[in-house]
Amino acid sequence: MSHSPDEKPCRTEGPGSSGRGEAKPLRRMFAGVPDRYDLVNRLFTLRFDERWRSLAAREILRHSPTRVLDAGSGTGDLVLHLARQLPVQTEIIGADFSEPMLSVAMKKVSRAGFRGRIGLVCTDVSNLCFPDDHFDIVSLAFAFRNLVWRNPIAEKCLAEMVRVLRPGGKIVIVESSQPGSGFLKFWYHAYLKMVVPRLGDFLSGEGGAYRYLAESARLFLNPEEVEALLAKSGFKGIRHRSLLGGVAALHVGEK
Repeated sequence: MSHSPDEKPCRTEGPGSSGRGEAKPLRRMFAGVPDRYDLVNRLFTLRFDERWRSLAAREILRHSPTRVLDAGSGTGDLVLHLARQLPVQTEIIGADFSEPMLSVAMKKVSRAGFRGRIGLVCTDVSNLCFPDDHFDIVSLAFAFRNLVWRNPIAEKCLAEMVRVLRPGGKIVIVESSQPGSGFLKFWYHAYLKMVVPRLGDFLSGEGGAYRYLAESARLFLNPEEVEALLAKSGFKGIRHRSLLGGVAALHVGEK
């Protein structure tokens, strides 16, 4: 991968330094949960998170990309989905600011036999270390709300994702959402408020992390608000599909 002289080099094939100085609270929070992150997520979502990532992968495959960036890749579930289905010559990069998360991702990538197939990069989405117009797809699987919910640099994160996408490239997001039914929304919010933080604390010992994850999901944008945010950032042809009554949604937009 080539870079212009003013771009920071990416450290691939394992976690490295993101070069942003002191760790932020969100970075410290995610550093404490990676070992049980997958297990807890499966329990909380009754494994629906796996189905929803599969739907995101299916959407990505529809566009036959040659270069894919999974931003906020975490423990690497989506890039593994893609590596199993995309042609071997496809460039697949998972990027995250959390070195502990990427360490877990590297172990999973190695076990799956994809070490030379998937690049893992420690970089911040607000300051991506990739050239302009480089990727056909930028995907986010349950990372989008971490970038835009109560984040003072949300616009910078969105601008960076636009920058690295080629003209005509797609953004594919699967994320928590807001049910349209008032009845379902009431019980979904009650579950997020009362169950998720306590069970997360019990299973992982990191109650603070799951309090944040539950609160950000409970207070996150509805699909129309996400579409407005993407449109403001310069995306067009934006569409969404509600999942499981609206507790999650799949969003697609074009640069």
